Amino acid sequence: MTADTTGGQLGTAEREETWRRLGSETFDLVVIGGGVVGAGTALDAATRGLRVALVEARDLASGTSSRSSKLFHGGLRYLEQLEFGLVREALRERELMLTRLAPHLVKPVSFLYPLTHRVWERPYTAAGLFMYDRMGGARSVPGQKHLSRAGALRLVPALKRSALIGGIRYFDAQADDARHTMTVARTAAHYGAVIRTSTQVTGFIREADRVSGVRIHDVENSRTQEVQANAVINCTGVWTDELQRLSGSRGRFRVRSSKGVHIVVPRDRIVAESGLILRTEKSVLFVIPWRNHWIVGTTDTDWNLDLAHPAATKHDIDYILEHVNSVLATPLRHEDIEGVYAGLRPLLAGESEETSKLSREHAVARVAPGLVAIAGGKYTTYRVMAADAVDAASADLPGRLQPSITDKVPLLGADGYHALVNQVDQLGARHGLHPYRVRHLLDRYGSLVHEVLALAEGRPELLKPLSAAPDYLQVEVVYAASHEGALHIEDTLARRTRISIEYPHRGVDCARQVAELMADVLGWSEETTNREVEIYQARVAAERDSQTQPDDQAADAIRATAPEARPELKEPEPA
Repeated sequence: MTADTTGGQLGTAEREETWRRLGSETFDLVVIGGGVVGAGTALDAATRGLRVALVEARDLASGTSSRSSKLFHGGLRYLEQLEFGLVREALRERELMLTRLAPHLVKPVSFLYPLTHRVWERPYTAAGLFMYDRMGGARSVPGQKHLSRAGALRLVPALKRSALIGGIRYFDAQADDARHTMTVARTAAHYGAVIRTSTQVTGFIREADRVSGVRIHDVENSRTQEVQANAVINCTGVWTDELQRLSGSRGRFRVRSSKGVHIVVPRDRIVAESGLILRTEKSVLFVIPWRNHWIVGTTDTDWNLDLAHPAATKHDIDYILEHVNSVLATPLRHEDIEGVYAGLRPLLAGESEETSKLSREHAVARVAPGLVAIAGGKYTTYRVMAADAVDAASADLPGRLQPSITDKVPLLGADGYHALVNQVDQLGARHGLHPYRVRHLLDRYGSLVHEVLALAEGRPELLKPLSAAPDYLQVEVVYAASHEGALHIEDTLARRTRISIEYPHRGVDCARQVAELMADVLGWSEETTNREVEIYQARVAAERDSQTQPDDQAADAIRATAPEARPELKEPEPA
């Protein structure tokens, strides 16, 4: 497929064109699901020369792929579980992201591993980190460094002196998961993939015993039509079983949902120059630097309720605070928390009752002629999963399938990024922006920053910050709606920006301003603008209330009271 001329733009004009194409063309592949695996599968297929369409019922990265720990990491704890192949594979992917595919989005991040036992723990941990480095961990990031207790406390003064006897510093990588997923999808569109959100699969088309397409429903305006394809790939993560049931095919594996909760606190609440990784009785707890904040998490518990809106409980938040406060000299309090988010990991169902011990390996299967399903895995290995999914569909595709080349395809914004980093002063002077602001934009958009800033030509007010969220410029909201496929203010506040977790007001105080900026692009009436604000306010109120509840059932019941931004969405029946 040839690259398109819009730079992967996902705007209103493209939205109408993609609807027309979905109903009039026959595709090699239809991908269901706009998380990182679905977006990666669309990119993999498009760059192999296949005709591919991706449909997502909600928004890009609206599920698991916006609610992770935001790390590209090998998974240090998987070494202890002897999953060497998974760690090696993940470290190779991390290396590719840092150096070639997404250096504008994926950055090195430092962690301190506090040592608490004398004699055995330092050599034991050092051996694990040595393997980590040898498997690929130290090519694009520094290798491990051993620290005395005094050295560790200089690095992280927030720790209690009694909480450690020494430490080891090592590096991994992090990224804004929602922005990365959206960029993968836009890159796929750039190479010819049809990408369409708010487009729900409501059924499968069959010819004799094979799947030959899907029926889709536009949840913004209730239009329906059929999409013809040689093969369909189910990349719906925690919804895998529901889609399998809808297809009428018997699945080869089952997916189990594990809830992970994170809290976000201001940077000044933990005095440290490095993140932390802490062992818990079940797994590990991360304290991750995140711009002017820390992300602290995660929990790991079974979840059998609403898959779209997993709810954090007071118990989840107390668990995180209890564990992190066990090592902090100045404890975190509930009132320190700026944001909370809960996500679901799609784990392959196994025999173990403890979700934290289930494998993060992925599984892919051709469950019926014309239908492939993929699930499991971890965010870091999405590109490998995508390639495996397309390979599995090859039996249903005409002609010879070219090998995967996404290890050589930089994401949009990567080309030219390093040169622009060296030009921040000139860029800032040209647009009247502080160099710090330009660096922040470059780390969100890379070389696409020119597209973003071009929207402010003749409208200098767009280069002013949002009044209640000054980390973000008004032009970023306009760009989210015009180029990045944001259709509702929830899409912009929760995923195109991270205002919903980075500010104590969780986006409520800037919802009106954001809605009015988006209204200009999307053509909203005053009534629609008001409704968008009301829906978002109700969402935040329900989330806040759910986070005071004692258990999952109570929290889920409260969260379910909030209206959907996409009211025409039809919830699939549980498998």
